[in-house]
Amino acid sequence: MALLINGELVDDSVVRQETSSLRQQYAGALEGDPVEIEMRLRQQAQENVIFRVLMRQEAARDSAPLDPVKVEEALTAIRSQSAVKAGCDPRADDDALRREVEHRLRVERLIDKIGSKLARPRPKDVGEYYRKHRDEFQLPEMIRAFHIVKNVDESTTEEAALAAIREVQQKINGDNFAELADQYSDCSGNGGDLGYFPRGQMVDEFDEVVFTMQPGETSDVFRTPFGFHIARVVDRRPPGVRPLPDVKDEIEEMLYRQKLRRAVDDLLDRLHTKADIQNVRQKMQA
Repeated sequence: MALLINGELVDDSVVRQETSSLRQQYAGALEGDPVEIEMRLRQQAQENVIFRVLMRQEAARDSAPLDPVKVEEALTAIRSQSAVKAGCDPRADDDALRREVEHRLRVERLIDKIGSKLARPRPKDVGEYYRKHRDEFQLPEMIRAFHIVKNVDESTTEEAALAAIREVQQKINGDNFAELADQYSDCSGNGGDLGYFPRGQMVDEFDEVVFTMQPGETSDVFRTPFGFHIARVVDRRPPGVRPLPDVKDEIEEMLYRQKLRRAVDDLLDRLHTKADIQNVRQKMQA
């Protein structure tokens, strides 16, 4: 059942495609009568399509030329994506792709224009959000470790890898771990520095060793699914809350994005109120 939105005909296939997308997005999350669920998905899909068309129509009112460089860059990217998904000639339907890119860039320009009129969140607002939502900024225990690894794979047997890392182990003294990592590790570079990481980021066998160690300790040789390792822990950070100076930019951007979203929603509500939206089949049957 086609829609007529401010005189623009939108085929029912667009709504069906959006319904299918929502069905995949919410797969397993919706419970209840299948017919009722399908009706709700269809209604939501129709609303999504209407809002997208209204936004595109509003953006098209700004007839200023688009930056041709941005158009070509976006067109190149979307051609590649379309070719990968469809397995077809990346230049097929070039006119349709170009229209899609231009529509998207005009909508982005409209949103940027809306955003340019909004004040950035005040430091007071950022601080208040931080005080009320400190739980969002919890940090788990973190350690910083260096490692040397000899992989066990199709080209290196278990025995050969173990012998190689035992040989490296004999060379370790108080201050040459990073140098040996760059020279002998199968994961060389940056002195074997893994940076700071919490439990669960590495494989379990690695965590079981390094999270029992204290700064300055060097492990014995141990096995993981990748091969044999030697690790040195250089720092531990207890769990805690990220300080405000570390997260203020993140909070400010999040609050700004919320404000921008509300401004765009307000615009869409106004456009929807003024829009002439008709169901074509109902109109013809009337």
